[in-house]
Amino acid sequence: MKGSKKGLIALAMFLLGFGYAFSADKGITPEVLKILKSSIDVHSPQTRALINAVSKNEMRNLAENKEVKDKLFDRNFSFKLKTKGVTNQKSSGRCWLFAGLNILRYKVAQRLNLEKFELSQSYSFFYDKLEKANLFLEKIIETRNRKITDRKVVYLLKHPISDGGQWNMVVDLLNKYGVVPKEIMPETYHSSNTRGLNRILSTLLRKYAAKIRESKKSDEELRKDKVEMLKNVYKILVYTFGNPPSEFKWRYKDKKDKLSPWKTYNPKSFLKEVVKTDLNDYIVIYNCPAKDYYKLYSISLDRDMADRPDLTFLNLPIQEVKKLTIQTLTQDKEPVWFGCDVGKELLNKDGIMAPDVYDYKALFGIDFSMTKKQIILYRHSIPTHAMVFTGVDLNTQGKPVKWLVENSWGTKAGKNGMYTMYDKWFDYYLYQVVVPKKNLPPKLQKLLKQKPTSVPPWDPMYDFFSH
Repeated sequence: MKGSKKGLIALAMFLLGFGYAFSADKGITPEVLKILKSSIDVHSPQTRALINAVSKNEMRNLAENKEVKDKLFDRNFSFKLKTKGVTNQKSSGRCWLFAGLNILRYKVAQRLNLEKFELSQSYSFFYDKLEKANLFLEKIIETRNRKITDRKVVYLLKHPISDGGQWNMVVDLLNKYGVVPKEIMPETYHSSNTRGLNRILSTLLRKYAAKIRESKKSDEELRKDKVEMLKNVYKILVYTFGNPPSEFKWRYKDKKDKLSPWKTYNPKSFLKEVVKTDLNDYIVIYNCPAKDYYKLYSISLDRDMADRPDLTFLNLPIQEVKKLTIQTLTQDKEPVWFGCDVGKELLNKDGIMAPDVYDYKALFGIDFSMTKKQIILYRHSIPTHAMVFTGVDLNTQGKPVKWLVENSWGTKAGKNGMYTMYDKWFDYYLYQVVVPKKNLPPKLQKLLKQKPTSVPPWDPMYDFFSH
């Protein structure tokens, strides 16, 4: 035993010595640390003042660029849709759904001459959760013979269910389940505050994933078991959201106080007779300089239904994206759904989205700039939020100066819920818009016939909405 102990000590010393030699080449050595310490004069008055300021304050407040901000006072727009009311997704990740329904509510309000109107986000979200649970269980069945460390399996188990979504999910949900006015299925605590619901559903789905992967049953037998599993998901959704209506009566009063007669609808007849918009007539356009332009792409698992295709979109240069967005706004007079990285260079209290509103270079003396391609490839930026364009300010040459944005964070965010996005911000942080297919010129129409190039959900192009 004593000899063994000495041997172990000798081995440990050898390994420690090896480790030291390794770190001397690649680690932070005393010499490197000395260089780092000498790079900043911590005793200078300027450095002491900066340490006091930065260590005690929010960095954004210190970096706010007043010189730039003071130039962004103009909130006039050469073209502006007459929208009414701002919605509030509260503590949930339903921006994609709110933005989609906000486009439709505008159309309904215009056609029926309503002062205000809102569609039920809770109704559509109920079925989004149910469909996502089914998709997860289906994919667990499909991958059950793969190793637990397989990248796709890891991805599925990491994201069993979420609030996030995409335009294709808005389309698929409404086509399958229809839609109802908000007063027919209003918000509940859990539809507006989803953290607890997502936690309990994720727990249940991971339990079922273990049961599926450890089972010796056939796929056919497991799909029968899946229906039994979904019963519990459905029960939780009914308890937290309420029971979605299969039929309802509705009437409305227009701006002239004219009251319509009562009429009975089901959710799909309401979509057809009142909303009157074919969502299949729209296309998702991306701007991702990390991928080839003028190509069709799809993102694996970027959907909420097992029996519907993944998100498919056309990748175009930013000027093409702007042209289509302006056309949809000013000629079709339609709001435009879009996805962006909302947290970047945003003055939320002022409702301003503009480059250089924060000057971290002035604060730290360090250049933080990267190209749009770099911020995508190196995972610094992805679409994190969906909103709606309701206006644009064009200069005398017809070029956009800024864009009017309707958010879904309630009236206390921005300027009464509205935001001003400057055109350079559009260039850098906007990733996708949804426009009518008919607005695409013939050369772009032809591209829609391509077979999409599929990318995995962990590709840098992948969006945050489905996380």
